[in-house]
Amino acid sequence: MRIGIVCGYSFDVPGGVQFHVRDLAEHLIATGHEVSVLAPAEDATPVPDYVVPAGRTVAVPYNGSVARLNFGPVAASRARRWLEEGDFDVLHLHEPIQPSLSMLALWIADGPIVATFHTAMNRSRALQVASPLVRPLLEKITGRIAVSEEARRTVVEHLGGDAVVVPNGVFVDRFADAPRAEAWQGTDERPTIAFLGRLDEPRKGLPVLAQAIPHVLEQVPGARFLIAGRGEVDEYRTALARFGDSVTFLGPVSDAEKESLLASVDVYVAPHTGGESFGIVLVEAMSAGAHVVASDIPAFRSVLDGGELGTLFTTGDPQALVSALVPALTDRGASQRVREAASEGVRRYDWSVVTTKVLAVYEMVSASGQHVHEDPRARTVVGRLRAALDGRTEAER
Repeated sequence: MRIGIVCGYSFDVPGGVQFHVRDLAEHLIATGHEVSVLAPAEDATPVPDYVVPAGRTVAVPYNGSVARLNFGPVAASRARRWLEEGDFDVLHLHEPIQPSLSMLALWIADGPIVATFHTAMNRSRALQVASPLVRPLLEKITGRIAVSEEARRTVVEHLGGDAVVVPNGVFVDRFADAPRAEAWQGTDERPTIAFLGRLDEPRKGLPVLAQAIPHVLEQVPGARFLIAGRGEVDEYRTALARFGDSVTFLGPVSDAEKESLLASVDVYVAPHTGGESFGIVLVEAMSAGAHVVASDIPAFRSVLDGGELGTLFTTGDPQALVSALVPALTDRGASQRVREAASEGVRRYDWSVVTTKVLAVYEMVSASGQHVHEDPRARTVVGRLRAALDGRTEAER
C-alpha cells in the first residue's frame, strides 16, 4: 500500500505527535508498505529519508503549549506537489483542524483520507467558532481516529460525528531492553525518581513536583530526583539547590538517553495538571519497567487502568503526590507487583498491535468509499470499524 502521512507539527522540535508519526511510518515501512511523510522542517534540517520537508514554521500558542506550524502559499505548493507525485492509496492526516500543513493537504486532496485527532480539551472557544467553518472541509475525511477516549470526546463535542479509538504506540521491547545507566540507577538506600517533560510548561506539573520534593526527602532521605527536559527553570534550580545531589537537572535528553533513564529509575512521576489526551511517556516508562506515579487526569487514569498498572494521586496536590511516592519508593514488594502488571498490560500499546489497527482503518476506508461521518448510517459504519478492530461482530457488541 502507498501511504502518505502529513504531520502538522515541525520535525525541528520533538513532540508527541511527531514521535507518533515517525514511529508509525517506520513500522509501516518495516512491514512492507511504501510511506512518505510530509512535515514542517527547515530544508537543511536532517530528517529521515521518508520525510519530505515542507519549510519553516512559526510558533503558535495552543492548548497550554506552543505548537510550531507552517501554513501559507509556499507550504500549500509543496503539499500539492507531494500529493501529485505520491499518488497515494491512502492519505493519513494528523491534527487536520489546526491551521497547519494537515489542513492544507485536506483542502487539496481527494480520495480515501484518514485523520488522527490527538488533542483533548474540555472547552475551546476557538474550536466552537471554527467548527461551522471547518465542518464542510472535514466531510472529505473518510475515517476518523482518536488516540484516546478523551480525544474522541473532543471530536464528538466540538466537531460532530464520531471516531474510532486507536491509541498511540510504543516500541515496547526497545524500552524493556534499554541499557541501565549506573548514574541513574536506584538502590534500596538511594531510589531514583525521574520526571521528563517541557519544564517551563506549568501543565506538565514541575511546580507540583517541586513542592513535593522536600517532603519526600524528609521521609526517604536517600531519594534522588532526576529532572529531564527543555525549558528555562532557574527559579526551581535555585529553590532546590539546597538538596544537593538529591535533585539533578539533566536538561534535554536524546531518545537513547530517555530509554536508558526510564529503564534505570525506580519510579517515573507524571504530575501533569491537564491538557493531555493520552500519556505516551507513561507507556514508555511502563515498558522500561518503572513504577509510574501519575496525576489522576482522565487520560492517565485510562492508560493506568484506573490504578491497576500504576499509582494515581489527586491532580495538582503536592501532598497527595508525597503520599503516593513514598510507598512506591519504600514498599519494594508492592512496587514490584505493580511493575509486573504494567509490563503485561503495556503490550496492547506495542506498535505491532497499534499498526494492525491503523491498517484495518486504511483498508476499510479504501474499500468502502464512504465518508463515515456524513453517511446516514454513520454510527453503523463506525460500529463495524470498532468491531473489526477488536475482533467482534456488531451483533456480538
